[in-house]
Amino acid sequence: MSQELLLQVAPEIAVNDQLIKEQVAKLIRVSVADIKHISILKRSIDARQKSIKINLKVAIYFQEDEFIEEKIQLPDYKNVSNSPEVIVVGAGPAGLFAALQLIELGLKPIVIERGKDVRGRRRDLKAINLEHIVNEDSNYCFGEGGAGTYSDGKLYTRSKKRGDVTRILELLVGFGASDDILIEAHPHIGTNKLPKIIQDIREKIIEMGGKVLFETRLTDIIIKNNEVQGIVNQTGDTILSNKIILATGHSARDIFELLDQKNIFIEAKPFALGVRAEHPQSLIDSIQYSCDYRGELLPPAPYSIVKQVGGRGMYSFCMCPGGVIAPCATSPGEVVTNGWSPSKRDQATANSGIVIELKLEDFAPYSKFGALAGLEFQKSIEQKAWHLAGETQKVPAQRMVDFTKNSVSSEIPKTSYVPGTTSVEMGQVFPGFLSQILREGFSEFGKSMKGYLTNEAILHAPESRTSSPVRIPRDAISLEHLQIKGLYPCGEGAGYAGGIISAAIDGEKCAIKVFEALNS
Repeated sequence: MSQELLLQVAPEIAVNDQLIKEQVAKLIRVSVADIKHISILKRSIDARQKSIKINLKVAIYFQEDEFIEEKIQLPDYKNVSNSPEVIVVGAGPAGLFAALQLIELGLKPIVIERGKDVRGRRRDLKAINLEHIVNEDSNYCFGEGGAGTYSDGKLYTRSKKRGDVTRILELLVGFGASDDILIEAHPHIGTNKLPKIIQDIREKIIEMGGKVLFETRLTDIIIKNNEVQGIVNQTGDTILSNKIILATGHSARDIFELLDQKNIFIEAKPFALGVRAEHPQSLIDSIQYSCDYRGELLPPAPYSIVKQVGGRGMYSFCMCPGGVIAPCATSPGEVVTNGWSPSKRDQATANSGIVIELKLEDFAPYSKFGALAGLEFQKSIEQKAWHLAGETQKVPAQRMVDFTKNSVSSEIPKTSYVPGTTSVEMGQVFPGFLSQILREGFSEFGKSMKGYLTNEAILHAPESRTSSPVRIPRDAISLEHLQIKGLYPCGEGAGYAGGIISAAIDGEKCAIKVFEALNS
């Protein structure tokens, strides 16, 4: 007979199975010898007090034959070579998990991806970092695996009500992720490990009879009587199907523009925008863990902070402990930042997006663009940053305290952002109301996290791709577009997800709805 238990232990106990067993035996008042096995179900850090504790949820087994270690197995995928074909546009998490779900349901996915496979993308990432060359089809946002592949692989989501989070995590483990992601409160794969997992997913899709076509960009959707018939790619070739899952990601501006040109209903959507702040990781550790030296038993400390400033939410976004800042432009003539961490999170710096909630009325100066007003607002800031930084992929930068005092930093130390920085008064990048809220907000952050507001912290601008500036409306039940039959807007790009897990869940949901429509 097994028993579950919640307990708090010191970090040195949490890393030692025997010490955990002794602690459990003491708590439930049994002999250590009576406990045959302990399995950790959940793990998190409680750093609210000076004495840091690790929260554990464990299963305790008292009989040798009670505990059976089961390796995560992939579903029993069947070959779908001769099955009905469904087009999936985009090979990010929404598209890839939609494709896997289609195969599981006996349908054949035809995945088209404008970018390159994970290996081919690396050359283009090197080019943007070292030569400031932006490939519009292959970059940190576009290519196999989508934006998450080379920007961290964070798996934490608050979207528990959207679907089965555990199923997505188990699929990732089945494709090679560490099973630690099943127990950690904030699971994370790491940019160095995620590409191999993505590659294995692609190979499974192909092995089961699906297709994955790289460097294949959607340029038109064939529609007859308000029903999709297929798509056209950049070479003029057509792929026919009356079911299309549109999972193109939040940066596929050409897709939004195509839909708008074809009078396919879309709408502007608020998003968040700001800067990416970088601190020494040791400083964040000292703030969060209340210690001079973190040691080896604790991971690099993250942080999460939210404030209401000027009637708007200002908050940390996509925080990367032990990580670096990356250039994430998707077109020449713009500068965009994002952050990522390797699996060990062992870099010397910590970074996080610090962003402010926007409102639809903020896009009023761009109202002539209709549903694309938010997109044009976003573009204008990214293009301004590019001009201010000398029309390169260098990024406008400023020390944090200098920014709050409206003072240009006399010099910017080397940061993790490889293309380099240009000292700029950050107020030039943003509209006046945003700059003022950021200044006030950083002062408020400094009150909550003593030591956070410091000139050791460097701000990089802008952090502008937090979510899609457009929503592609769909029916709440069928998940089809409100106007076009057979078109399934999906994932972050359509405005229905925010991160790897929620995008993957939405991809699966759309695949299930396609199956139901084909079998109704």
